[in-house]
Amino acid sequence: MSEEHNQQAVVLDENQIMALRREKLADLRSKGVAFPNDFRRDAFAGDLHHDYEALSKEELAEKALPVKVAGRMMLKRTMGKASFATIQDMSGQIQLYINNQGIGEEAHNEFKHWDLGDIVGAEGELMKTNHGELTVRVSQIRLLSKSLRPLPDKFHGLNDQEQKYRQRYVDLITNSHTRDTFMKRSRIIQAIRNVMVGNRYLEVETPMMHPIPGGATAKPFVTHHNTLDMDLYLRVAPELYLKRLVVGGLERVFEINRNFRNEGMSTRHNPEFTMMEFYEAYGDYQRMMDMTETVIRTAAIEANGSAVVSYNGQEVDLSQPFARFTILQAIQHFNPQYTEAQLQDEHWLKTEIQRLHGSLPAAPGVGSLQLALFEECAEAKLWQPTFIIDYPVEVSPLARASDTQPGLTERFELFVVGRELANGYSELNDPEDQSARFKAQVAQLDAGDDEAMHYDADYIRAMEYGLPPTGGCGIGIDRLVMLLTDAPSIRDVILFPQMRPE
Repeated sequence: MSEEHNQQAVVLDENQIMALRREKLADLRSKGVAFPNDFRRDAFAGDLHHDYEALSKEELAEKALPVKVAGRMMLKRTMGKASFATIQDMSGQIQLYINNQGIGEEAHNEFKHWDLGDIVGAEGELMKTNHGELTVRVSQIRLLSKSLRPLPDKFHGLNDQEQKYRQRYVDLITNSHTRDTFMKRSRIIQAIRNVMVGNRYLEVETPMMHPIPGGATAKPFVTHHNTLDMDLYLRVAPELYLKRLVVGGLERVFEINRNFRNEGMSTRHNPEFTMMEFYEAYGDYQRMMDMTETVIRTAAIEANGSAVVSYNGQEVDLSQPFARFTILQAIQHFNPQYTEAQLQDEHWLKTEIQRLHGSLPAAPGVGSLQLALFEECAEAKLWQPTFIIDYPVEVSPLARASDTQPGLTERFELFVVGRELANGYSELNDPEDQSARFKAQVAQLDAGDDEAMHYDADYIRAMEYGLPPTGGCGIGIDRLVMLLTDAPSIRDVILFPQMRPE
């Protein structure tokens, strides 16, 4: 039989199953409330295992613990006068033991016609079977929500990766690894919050629709506000608003925020993504690197119990101080054949970038060419956590220029497993310098660079009131979660990644 015929048979079988389940639902409706909402559980499966798994069958029987549990039925075995079922809640799974003596023959017969995927509530006493499995001996059981669609095969779940992303609800039901990933994500974000609050940072919220796109060199999404009759831009970064707050006297602020960039999609890029940005008055990029290390190390320990993690089969050690290289040091570390003279030669740099099939940068200058060469010949080799520091002015429109190194800024990017994970700098707090850099960005915008920044007159006005010396940083939460959960694609760590329409 061809694959097409197999698919048709599966669809036909699913349609037949759904038709039978709809008949069962119609029968439930005829008898009363089909979707009751008056069952209240008092225990989670995972907690019961944690608290009572170590007790013997006899010790548990002595306690005679009454429990009310609820969840989705994942397994069912009927054996005449007795049945077993396994239900799954957000914390794990637990077995139910159902028999005529416990719930009555009529109720037991009704249970036998329930389906995998149904949501049930059960009340009874906690026990252990002769095989030592923690179980609820059921005295009452109710069907709370009828499942009309059959679950995927219990041994294989969803096999198609794209279907997993589209139907995340099914993936979460059938795949414990997926559930673990997103539970870890939640713990990672909570750990980050704890670090920031513990360092006297204030969590804030800034607008997601901006009259002027800013805070990053990126192409924005455009929307329109009808009442104001004006175009607005979904934020590419919250940076300029957060620094306005530092001007206002909120000297340490952070925001865990969604950003939107109208750019390409890949295993590392999604049009909307989560960042944590933070700013600290009287800090600099050295302080920001120290904070970034602390945040990432703490998140790793919270997620995995260790600061040494495995990614794609290779160890990543987040427990030690992160290495720090300039762009030129990183290039020469991995390419000792390059001479210092070559790395300062504009013509040679262009030729070498093109030989490596890289794109020449839009920004002029030797510094931007050195960065482009770094991206081609060194970036992907930075497996262990490494800060690349002191970026060229022409590619860092918001960073403070170095007082000692002309043409460079006090900026860093953090790379782990060959990917950028964070970007930070000593903030530019000279309003006249910032205004000039905005104008240079506008010139690039006019020349066709749709990722260049716009001129933000209100931000310049805010700076003119006085922005204290400040350090700032943004950490990519999605990429951090990828690292700490050993996920190959950003879609694996975003609950509902952007997809083409079916």
